[in-house]
Amino acid sequence: MHTPPITNPKTPTTNPKSPTPTPRIAIIGLGYVGLPLARLFATKFPVVGFDINIKRVVELISGTDATLEVSDAVLQAVLVDKTTNEKGLLCSTAIDDLKDCNYYIITVPTPVDKNNRPVLTPLIKASETVGAVLKKGDIVIYESTVYPGATEEECIPVLERVSGLVYNQDFFAGYSPERINPGDKEHTVEKILKVTSGSTPEIGKKVDELYKSVIIAGTHLAPTIKVAEAAKVIENSQRDINIAFVNELAKIFNLMDINTHDVLAAAGSKWNFLPFKPGLVGGHCIGVDPYYLAQKAQEYGYHPEIILAGRRLNDSMGQYVASEVIKLMISEDIRIKNAKVLVLGITFKENCPDVRNTKAVDVIAALKEYGADVTIFDPWANEAEVLHEYNLKSTRVLPNEKFDAIVLTVSHKEFLTIDFSEIKNEKAIVYDVKNILPDSIKNKTL
Repeated sequence: MHTPPITNPKTPTTNPKSPTPTPRIAIIGLGYVGLPLARLFATKFPVVGFDINIKRVVELISGTDATLEVSDAVLQAVLVDKTTNEKGLLCSTAIDDLKDCNYYIITVPTPVDKNNRPVLTPLIKASETVGAVLKKGDIVIYESTVYPGATEEECIPVLERVSGLVYNQDFFAGYSPERINPGDKEHTVEKILKVTSGSTPEIGKKVDELYKSVIIAGTHLAPTIKVAEAAKVIENSQRDINIAFVNELAKIFNLMDINTHDVLAAAGSKWNFLPFKPGLVGGHCIGVDPYYLAQKAQEYGYHPEIILAGRRLNDSMGQYVASEVIKLMISEDIRIKNAKVLVLGITFKENCPDVRNTKAVDVIAALKEYGADVTIFDPWANEAEVLHEYNLKSTRVLPNEKFDAIVLTVSHKEFLTIDFSEIKNEKAIVYDVKNILPDSIKNKTL
């Protein structure tokens, strides 16, 4: 398969009153973070959206976004018009289309491996791509979540090696951590305050002005790149620790036969009580970012106890949910081996097709270990992606059969309209991890 034939944008124009060229922006990585950002910048500037995934680029050129982060109408409105390239989005897999850009924004994923160690390979590869087209005066901005120091210690040397240019002399850098919330149509990219930073005070101001031109919520200019990196990594570490706390409370109150959600509702009547809820902590940020901070801390000889304790507790919740389901089944004299169990939801969060690092798979794996026959229903998840990522079969159509147990792991809106009486066997149990079902339907919640 060949890269789609796309006409190059015109050479950037220059404001006659200023020696600074008009921003021509390249967004490297067109996923959940990159595409919304590219779409936003394209309303004001010429933007080249680059991705190595040919299928993804062809899809975007056709005016459709499978991640559902950008509606078809909004995407089609900014796709570049080949008759006038003053602004608009050009999607491409061709490196040559990046040559005329002067701002390069890298938005590739930064996952962890099976041992929860940071994987910087996508970041390094993206830096090599940019290095191949980097010119004097260009600015490279990273949005990917990293540990403090990664931009200048890991990425900048790659840019220098490939380009042959000198950092902070020939080219410059910035860091502006992404704050995209997948599936959230209220807090979209332009409505979330953006942290910015630059490799010099002057570049910091340029980076800040670039984002300020499209982010209506405003910006916060951090004094250094390291400060901005650290700010990002602790945002999600803080959430992770708070969720771990309420997950531990859920385990304790369950032993006491106290409804955790009733306790949280009562405690939430205090003005400064933080409203966190128990649950499965997955996704590409909260379940990953703390490991980046922990790794760097350990390199400095410090073992982060609270951060890693929170991660261990949250990573254990899939097994805990499965064990609670099994206990309920036993209490109803339901035979466990080959019992038919329906799991509602496999994405990492509600009303979103994102299955990255979903912890619903931990519940499924544990139920299978007990001998249950598990069926997965998720109207949002791409079946082919679930099969590829987790080797699990899922369906987007509610099965027309009855089950011995039903486990709701994700609060998709579609689950509220299910007629549970049609899919439950006589003694079937319903376990509601997200506490969204009426008490008359569920047997228990987390």
